[in-house]
Amino acid sequence: MHAQQSVVLTDSLRQHMFTFGQLKTLIDTTGRLTFNQIRKSSIDSAFTLNRSSTPQNTKINDYYWYKLRINHQDTKQKLFVLEFFDQTIDQIDAYIPVSADRYTRILLGDELNFSSRPFKHKNFVIPLYDELQGEYDYYFRIKSSQLADVIVVLRSIDYFVGYALGEYFSFGVFYGMIFIFCFYNMVMFFAVRQRAYLYYVCYLLCVALFEMCTDGIAYQYLWPGLSNWNQFAFGVVLCLMSVSALLFTQRLLLLQRKAPRLHRFISSVIVLRLLFFAYCLFFDKNLFNYKFLEAIPLVVAFGSGIYIWLTGYRPARYFVIGYGFLFFGYLVKFLIMLGFTWLNFGVVSYYILSFCFIMEMTFLSLAIGDRVRVLKYSRDRAQQLTINQMKINQQLKDNINKELETKVKARTQELLEKSAIIARQNEALSAANQTLQEQRDEISRINALLNKDNEELKENVEQVTRARVLSTGVPFEEFSKLYPDQESCLKFLAELKWQKGYQCKKCASNTFYPGHLPYSRRCTSCGYEESPTAHTLLQNVRIPINKSFYLIYLIYSTKGKISSHKLSDILAIRQSTCWAYSKKIKQQIEEKKLGFSKSNDQGWSELLF
Repeated sequence: MHAQQSVVLTDSLRQHMFTFGQLKTLIDTTGRLTFNQIRKSSIDSAFTLNRSSTPQNTKINDYYWYKLRINHQDTKQKLFVLEFFDQTIDQIDAYIPVSADRYTRILLGDELNFSSRPFKHKNFVIPLYDELQGEYDYYFRIKSSQLADVIVVLRSIDYFVGYALGEYFSFGVFYGMIFIFCFYNMVMFFAVRQRAYLYYVCYLLCVALFEMCTDGIAYQYLWPGLSNWNQFAFGVVLCLMSVSALLFTQRLLLLQRKAPRLHRFISSVIVLRLLFFAYCLFFDKNLFNYKFLEAIPLVVAFGSGIYIWLTGYRPARYFVIGYGFLFFGYLVKFLIMLGFTWLNFGVVSYYILSFCFIMEMTFLSLAIGDRVRVLKYSRDRAQQLTINQMKINQQLKDNINKELETKVKARTQELLEKSAIIARQNEALSAANQTLQEQRDEISRINALLNKDNEELKENVEQVTRARVLSTGVPFEEFSKLYPDQESCLKFLAELKWQKGYQCKKCASNTFYPGHLPYSRRCTSCGYEESPTAHTLLQNVRIPINKSFYLIYLIYSTKGKISSHKLSDILAIRQSTCWAYSKKIKQQIEEKKLGFSKSNDQGWSELLF
């Protein structure tokens, strides 16, 4: 009832997994027990039967001794091997019986180079001697810096070869699917130039590399001679996978526009994850073994998808389903790690994270496609609205043309009726023409005098208006009479800017000719063209220039005491724009404060330069 159960080895046996009472365990906390000491009856009695389906090294970095018993029967036709499933075990000292009293030692573990293994396989495989007859005890001393599953399987060599080929074929299909997803999304990135595809490709590559690290494929094919790097390579890949997943979440769910606070929170999580990675890499690489911390980025991404889905963004539904599969697989693995070994019931539970990755990739690809479909639908809808508006505009244009034609016909009829009256009046006018001819010269002389007076009056009015603008506050309507449009403003700015003569900013030449822009000047020597607004307070300002003039005038006339809200109400401009622009003007006032005390009639225009 309480003795260790032996496994009978016959030619009919294909495979057997050691579990429960078939394994005995002894924890060596000192790490000093030798193989010869272990075999002594006093210490051998300290071995305890395994009480779980899959034993684990619950005490990290302690040495664990395991003992299993095999009853060799007549196995002349088959060869057998022992296989350890977990590739993360650092050290395995295997003591394999050769004869009744002689054992051979085989060293395995991911701390050793891959080329030192008896079988060039991703798992740790140990050959058995077929000459043995009877019951023999097999001893294994195991040490690992992370939680490891001590899954020992006995397989016949023919079954092992078939199983290994099938397993590698499954890996080829799995990684092939990942690379197909990567190629498709990379093509989509070059087609639409959206960074969400690039982040998704990075995430998929990190998933593939993490699975290769977990399965031992990476150590076998990518870095077989770098045992030190193999100890923490998975931690580097996990960090890159979390960061790329969170960046992809921000882009796919449009968090910067739909949920700015959530977007900033995810950015903070990314920064903290990178800081934790840097600490692990440079100070304590053992912290890489705390893989459960990756639940934080997973929960953040999953929760973000649920929140955005609830707000009505339809592409998020595939995102939530995909991450739901990944969350389920991660939860099962986490529970197995905590000791719920009843969940570890076979191949499905062992590779459940890989299956969930495949489902996640599928649904995330659907989410990206749905996002593109939504964007295309929005674009087509906008185009349709534009076309409908153009039709309405054309219809309005046709109606206006018809009304104009009707009015032209009525006006033509009216003119025809009046032309008859005019013809009769022409005779009377002919008699008066002579008198008018005599008066024409007098009228011409009077008109010349009136034109001269009008010009003087106009100049006086302009001077009075300018003086009133420079001295007192006026409304924008009256201010616009002095500077009604952009051309008048540019003309005033050009005259004020080059009132002392033109000099090229590049070569200091004084000769120029008109440039392509209104009132700009192009140097005849070097061809440098300078606009009136260049090197002024109005350079790169996007609000209308006459409103810019009036805004400068208002700030100057109120000595900077007018608020941006008041400016926004007066000029019908956004308050943030008024605030930013008024800040520049007030800074200019502060810089030229001493000069303004001596200014006479230039006033606010001094702030332009």
